[in-house]
Formats: sequence, C-alpha cells, structure tokens
Amino acid sequence: MTEAVIRNKPGMASVKDMPVLQDGPPPGGFAPVRYARRIPNKGPSSVAIFLAAFGTFSWGMYQVGKGNKIRRALKEEKYAARRAILPVLQAEEDERYVKEWKKYLDYEAEVMKDVPNWKVGESVYNSGKWMPPATGELRPETSSHEMSVSAI
Repeated sequence: MTEAVIRNKPGMASVKDMPVLQDGPPPGGFAPVRYARRIPNKGPSSVAIFLAAFGTFSWGMYQVGKGNKIRRALKEEKYAARRAILPVLQAEEDERYVKEWKKYLDYEAEVMKDVPNWKVGESVYNSGKWMPPATGELRPETSSHEMSVSAI
C-alpha cells in the first residue's frame, strides 16, 4: 500500500504534497502523571504494633511469674521432705558411728596392749572439745580392712 492510498489523496507526486498528520493529545488531555511518592497505608499503625508487643511481653512475664511460684512450691516441698527425714538419717548415722567407734576401740586396745599407761579411746589432743569426723572414716590412718583382719 502506498502513502497516497493511505491518506486518500490520489496522484501525489512528492512527499511534500502530502498533508501533515501529527499525533496530539486525546480530547480532554492525558491523565496526570503520578510522580509523587505515595505509600499506601496498609497494615497496623505503630501504636498498634507497640501495644501488641507490650501485651505479649506482659503475658510472657505473667507466665514466668506463675512458673516461678510453682517451682518455688515444689522446692519448698522437697526441702520439707528432707527436713522431715533428717532425724531418721541422723539416727542411722549415729548408730553406724557407734558401731565403727567400738570396732576402732577394740582395734586400738589390741594394737596398744604392750604400751604402758596407754588409755584406750583417750584423745591425744588436749582441746577438750569433741568434733565428729568430717569423713565417713573414724580414723583415716586405719582402713576398715586392717580392722577387720585384726578382729579375726
């Protein structure tokens, strides 16, 4: 197709003879160009976010407090049970101590029978204070094996 057919002007000899067609704006003009930064207002506000975070934190602290109360009650129950059973345990330990002390005195009497003026069970220290043994043994320098062998 030629330009003459398109423009409906037959017999044109030159491009200069063609009528000028220029693009222009549509009737009423173009829509305005949006160049400003307009961020849509979506989501919660900063106050709402702050209140939600504060509420969550407060609820969490409340749960921690409840857990602390439960843990404290369990701990107190455990300590009360220990306090209740302590006299029984102390009586058993005292009984064990007396048996071991008697064994030790027998052992001491046998070992020191040839030493003149030796008093069995008398302390070599002159402090006048009695202290219970800190360990399970009565005298660390003697093992229970030595005492059991000497008793045989």
